[in-house]
Amino acid sequence: MKKIENSFVVSGFVGKDASIHQFSTASVARFSLAISRTEKNGEETNRTSAFMNVEAWRKNENTSSFDRLVKGTLLMVEGYFKPEEWQDADGVKHNRVVLVATKFYEAVEKEETPAPQESKTKKGK
Repeated sequence: MKKIENSFVVSGFVGKDASIHQFSTASVARFSLAISRTEKNGEETNRTSAFMNVEAWRKNENTSSFDRLVKGTLLMVEGYFKPEEWQDADGVKHNRVVLVATKFYEAVEKEETPAPQESKTKKGK
């Protein structure tokens, strides 16, 4: 049987400063990540954007990386998907998927550049 891996790698901008909660041995930073995708359909270009909920857990002595989770920071995020289900006070069931960041680091913004032209010089025989 083939192994199915629950993982993702995505880049996006932090939507707002992270909300950090400290517990006895670990801390969690929760933040939104603005991601987008551009699709070209002939002459038309469509851009789809979304805000994803992300959480990152660290031991309390290793939370210095949370300092970069501020609005507008471009991040590369690696992690896994965590489904959550709950029932509210009215008995209505809810669910969502949270992106759990196992690694995140500032990304370098790259500009779109045209593909390099192939050299058309002939090589000797």
